[in-house]
Amino acid sequence: MRLSRRGLLTATTATAVSVSAPKASGTSVTSATSVTSATSSGTPSVTPADSGAKRGRRVRTGFERLAADGYALLDGRRVGVVTNPTGVTRDLRHIVDVMHADPRVNLGAVFGPEHGFRGTAQAGGSEGRYDDPATGLPVYDTYGKSGQALADVFTASGVDTVVFDIQDVGARFYTYIWTLYDCMEAARLAGRRFVVLDRPNPVTGRSARGPVLHTEFASFVGRQPVSQAHGMTVAELALLFNGEFLSAPVPLDTVLMTGWRRSDFHDVSGLPWVPPSPNMPTPDTALVYSGTCLFEGTSLSEGRGTTRPFEMLGAEGVDGRWAAEAERLRLPGVHFREAYFTPTFSKFQGRTVGGVQIHVHDRAAYDPVRTGIALLVTARKVWSGFAWRPDAWIDRLTGSARVRTMIDAGAGADEVVAAWQDELHAFRRVRERYLVYA
Repeated sequence: MRLSRRGLLTATTATAVSVSAPKASGTSVTSATSVTSATSSGTPSVTPADSGAKRGRRVRTGFERLAADGYALLDGRRVGVVTNPTGVTRDLRHIVDVMHADPRVNLGAVFGPEHGFRGTAQAGGSEGRYDDPATGLPVYDTYGKSGQALADVFTASGVDTVVFDIQDVGARFYTYIWTLYDCMEAARLAGRRFVVLDRPNPVTGRSARGPVLHTEFASFVGRQPVSQAHGMTVAELALLFNGEFLSAPVPLDTVLMTGWRRSDFHDVSGLPWVPPSPNMPTPDTALVYSGTCLFEGTSLSEGRGTTRPFEMLGAEGVDGRWAAEAERLRLPGVHFREAYFTPTFSKFQGRTVGGVQIHVHDRAAYDPVRTGIALLVTARKVWSGFAWRPDAWIDRLTGSARVRTMIDAGAGADEVVAAWQDELHAFRRVRERYLVYA
């Protein structure tokens, strides 16, 4: 498997650098001490963010720092913003509304991802092209577009700088990071500058976990070889994409946070939680999502249509044996409760199903990807109705056919997890070069 277009992921003897990142031509990273536009034709060094703050110190997002500097980075630019309902200030004003009202910003367009700019669409949907009633700004739909088609949208909008500000949840198959990737590539094709305003990874940035995508399984739930739980912020991912995966670098600026540490969960940040998508209602959902979203690729409900999506899993005919079998594994940081629920939409709509509810009691010890694999293995063991979705969606989610074929062959969870360790270690080595927080 070729992990990197530029071959860096095969450099098994590379020395990891914890707080600096080699950047492609035209990339700049704004540090905690200043917010400046430093795009250059060379390869500037990266100044790390001030992430050694005491626990509980106020986290300032990239947008907060951009605004505090009087939007100097956007001076003289016609700006378009890629965002959704999560692009808010600490007092829950949307950044588009704030910038539109500020004469220092020449805001010309908004670009909506999956679920839309204002968040009215369910999974697999978007809002289309319209004029925003609150600001009068044209809103362009990016969902389902990439490459030259998306570059044409940027060109038609008349902006020369594209700003990205969306809250991610830390999983490879959460589509906003691939909206980031596609928009970076499209901005390059359209000759636009790209700015990423950073926000915390709500489930920490401690480690990368899970299988790495094999490029022959690339889709909108995984464009490039990234691990299932990437443990990065969107600014760090932008640096990774620019240095490793784009066909050529885009002129890139990233505005980093202050006060955030890699070990911080979302509640430490002091920032409000706005659901990034309709089925991501709380940070608890994000905590389990990188493992239990795998149930989208099965005949079981992943809890959509309940108040605890991705924490409630089940199907008709499942009983207490599943929770008991999963509990016997003594997985770190988590317990499993026998549960019954009736989804209001999606799989088993209006029908009572049995299954499990996941209860994470030690989030520092909890491994969501290993837990998700263990639940797949135990569900298949105790329920005769277990099946994969016929479109092999599980292969897109896990990044290869390996998880599916190993589980079908009777492999246990530890055996499945062991099978991806070499590729995960290779990804971790390159990931380390793009981490800018301690």
